[in-house]
Amino acid sequence: MRVSVEVENNVLQEVMKLTGEKSKSPALARAIEEFVRRRKAAQFGTLIREGAFDYPDRSPDEPIVNPLPPLSGR
Repeated sequence: MRVSVEVENNVLQEVMKLTGEKSKSPALARAIEEFVRRRKAAQFGTLIREGAFDYPDRSPDEPIVNPLPPLSGR
């Protein structure tokens, strides 16, 4: 997808240096992908800290059951 943006030259040069890309478009694309990946990771970390993936409490006499099915072929 083609998009036109205005980026200060010194910022663009730093992005190219940090990403290791030699061209502007690949450097910006890589920087944006990295930003999205890091933002999603941060949001996931917040969910983990808030207990979004904790198992419900169980009584001590209940057996522990794996909630995931076994992988096929193993």
